[in-house]
Amino acid sequence: MQKPLAYRMRPTNIDEVVGQKHLVGPHKIIRRMVESKMLSSMILYGPPGIGKTSIASAIAGSTKYAFRMLNAATDTKKDLQIVAEEAKMSGTVVLMLDEIHRLDKTKQDFLLPLLESGSIILIGATTENPYININPAIRSRVQIFELKPLNSDDLKKAVKRALNDSENGLGKYHVKLDENALELLVSSTNGDLRSILNGLELSVLSTKPAKDDLIHIDLQSIEESVQRKAISSDKDGDSHYDVMSAFQKSIRGSDPDAAILYLARLLEAGDLTSAIRRLMVCAYEDVGLANPQACARAVQACQVAQMVGLPEARIPLADAVIDLCLCPKSNSGMVAIDSALEDVRSGKANSIPDDIKDAHYSGAKKLGHGVEYKYPHNYPNSWVEQQYLPNNLRNRHYYQPNNTGKYEQALNLRIQQIQSWKKNSKRSQNNYDN
Repeated sequence: MQKPLAYRMRPTNIDEVVGQKHLVGPHKIIRRMVESKMLSSMILYGPPGIGKTSIASAIAGSTKYAFRMLNAATDTKKDLQIVAEEAKMSGTVVLMLDEIHRLDKTKQDFLLPLLESGSIILIGATTENPYININPAIRSRVQIFELKPLNSDDLKKAVKRALNDSENGLGKYHVKLDENALELLVSSTNGDLRSILNGLELSVLSTKPAKDDLIHIDLQSIEESVQRKAISSDKDGDSHYDVMSAFQKSIRGSDPDAAILYLARLLEAGDLTSAIRRLMVCAYEDVGLANPQACARAVQACQVAQMVGLPEARIPLADAVIDLCLCPKSNSGMVAIDSALEDVRSGKANSIPDDIKDAHYSGAKKLGHGVEYKYPHNYPNSWVEQQYLPNNLRNRHYYQPNNTGKYEQALNLRIQQIQSWKKNSKRSQNNYDN
């Protein structure tokens, strides 16, 4: 039985890897390791179908080392022992260990000395954050590399390569893929190249050649193969950005019905990543300090959506969208930081008052750093009049509170209270001077 297209199209050398230029591009770390044949064990992490196994296969192919694949969850210690014996007999083996976050202690204890000796080059693959979900004993013996989602150009390049490859791909079928079908194909699986290639193969193998002996793959054929209806978009992809824009503006405008509709369009197009990113940006840009707890709830909902994936991800995201729509709105935080950035970029914020400079080193006192610093907790209300802004910006006010939402109203009251203390402090100082 023929193996799936995604399996057959795995790269045999580092030049065939799609995307991940930050790791395999010219002069980048994994390419340098391969070219110098100075490999070290590593963990590759990122979403499904973006090239973890491909990079492992390319490393083995480029270095001519034996390549073996195991799964940490389903393969046994005995399977690891077989790989270890092969390494002992024939030299270094590159071991691709999928789902490495599920490696149990018995298998881990067996692997550790093999990693130390270098007889096995371990390439672990995981969709989980290795800094949280992988044992420190393994982490300390490997390099950790994060893979980035593949962009549209990367995915199209991989599809066209598969269509033109007569040996491992679909070149012998003489396929003509419509442009709109290609657009749907690369946008239908949230960047999962494995699913894209296997969906393409299903479409090709289930379509009869036309009279010109070409297999014509149109939009309907791809819709049926990937079980996804095309979402209306123009050739340049403007509609995609229009939907995201309408999504955020509907939340900003407090219209939950419109926002839910545009969320549905993004999810039906398989673009979970864009929906999550835009929702988190919107939370802090448009709701912000008017309701910080709603922002936190939105982030939590996005994290759950990422963990469960589609279709279940639609539920926490819908809850978060409705929540944000009906919150009071404030962009005061964004306005504050943008105003401060403008001063920094124009060179107005280069100095720091001596009183608040670092004084934790020998010689700081001679420079006058921190000498007259007043520790606020030593004063009533944990506040004391003191200059923190540079002299040229001493009267600058970046944060201008909006009177929307109880939280920001409370912040405004606190600012008024501090201003009152400042006035009383200056009045006291004037009386003292007189």
